[in-house]
Amino acid sequence: MEFQKNDIVTVEIEDIGNDGEGIGRIDGYALFVKDAVIGDIVEARITKVKKNYGYARLEKVITPSSFRVEPRCAFHRQCGGCQIQAMAYERQLEFKQDKIRNNLIRIGGFVPEHVDAVMEQIIGMENPWHYRNKAQFPVGYDKSNNLITGFYAGRTHDIIHNTDCALGAHENKQILETVLSYMRENSIPAYRETSGEGLVRHILIRTGFASGEIMVCLVINGKKLPAQEELVRKLTEISFSGSAMGIDFGERPTGIDSDGRRIVSISVNINTERNNVIMGKETRTLWGKDYIEDSIRILESVDSSTNVTGEVKFRISPLSFYQVNPGQTERLYSLALEYAGLTGNETVWDLYCGIGTISLFLAKSAKQVYGVEIVPQAIEDAKENARVNGITNAEFYVGKAEEVLPDKYKKEGLYADVIVVDPPRKGCDDKCLETILAMQPARIVYVSCDSATLARDLKVLADGGYEVKRVRGVDQFGGTVHVECVCQLVRKGIDSSIAGNAEKRRINYREEEIPDCGCIYG
Repeated sequence: MEFQKNDIVTVEIEDIGNDGEGIGRIDGYALFVKDAVIGDIVEARITKVKKNYGYARLEKVITPSSFRVEPRCAFHRQCGGCQIQAMAYERQLEFKQDKIRNNLIRIGGFVPEHVDAVMEQIIGMENPWHYRNKAQFPVGYDKSNNLITGFYAGRTHDIIHNTDCALGAHENKQILETVLSYMRENSIPAYRETSGEGLVRHILIRTGFASGEIMVCLVINGKKLPAQEELVRKLTEISFSGSAMGIDFGERPTGIDSDGRRIVSISVNINTERNNVIMGKETRTLWGKDYIEDSIRILESVDSSTNVTGEVKFRISPLSFYQVNPGQTERLYSLALEYAGLTGNETVWDLYCGIGTISLFLAKSAKQVYGVEIVPQAIEDAKENARVNGITNAEFYVGKAEEVLPDKYKKEGLYADVIVVDPPRKGCDDKCLETILAMQPARIVYVSCDSATLARDLKVLADGGYEVKRVRGVDQFGGTVHVECVCQLVRKGIDSSIAGNAEKRRINYREEEIPDCGCIYG
């Protein structure tokens, strides 16, 4: 049967694709239908025809799936953020568990029996709504030239006007409407991508879910914000009730004053470039602190948030990388700590360390931690966070991991019992993986936000002498197709329970084991 663009077909959805689209088949011909849920029988319009498969747009749900739920957001189909909001949350978790498993088998080349043996049950969220502590809202105009803010429609730069995202903190709505009011009253134009004219590009809001503190940063296409005193006055007068917190942390929030005024930092970020990068390099504080403070608890068990063994405090600036889901981050980092298997005698390297979030977790249980990050400001934040927490056994270095590691290894003899990596979505650099293999740590803990690149890198590490022992997903992003994952690898042929293996390997060190990474010390 041959199909044409704009054909209307009826199809039963039998599977889910990696991007959350429903997959149905007609006489063996596969159709990928966005917004369809597994189990649906739908009417769909074909939008693109390939030889063996095609794409279609959902027109009507004829028979809804037992997994289909009513989405909370009226814009979920238009917005590119929540691909699977119409799917019951338990089914979302099953989809994400399968996604990790399938990538390990298909991309990593691991046999299904081994994957099933090492995979543990995914850690879901207690409440998959209003969990994001950070959001960046583009500012622009609708078709009637009205000033708006919200999110981009999927695969476009058309803004959907929405100040009350179901995933963001409750407080965002009042802040966004206050900023828009300030802009209208002072005739401040939004940035227009087509011409490069206008001033306000984005509104960044960060909320400390443990502290209650809030940061507001306007990204502007210029050097100064007009009537900035008026903006400061309007924002600092906002009063929030304690019940507006996005996640119930009981008595933990400390930044809520009796008047409910919780905005402690107001700033502008300068970005005059004609590109799609949201933040510029320069930030100026207009009022309050340069940062907000927040904290993450260390959990004794990742399956329960009741037993807390410690806490790490962080200072977060507008440009800081910080996990967006604080409740699940506690579980993610506590799981990484569990997989590291620290006894207090280990030397640990944390690669792609950011502002030291995982490093400081590890330092509570390690002999010494070294963090590496390419962003200089992040390293300054990491050092400050170590100082704030009174942690003296963590050192941080600016640079690429694949350059810093060989230098410190060869020049200073800094070894590793455990290496932890938490790379960006693209995964680890090839030279970084080579260096990890050359250093021969007893254990590797790989934290990943993309199970496809995780599987690719695990294959390299497995071929280099490591065995995948434990894998577990942590859902940080309810309503979306994204999932975090933590993996434990152990070097074959050694007793990984013995702390201090790195020191014992000094006599076996050969300089040629370290690959030439092209750095100045290579």
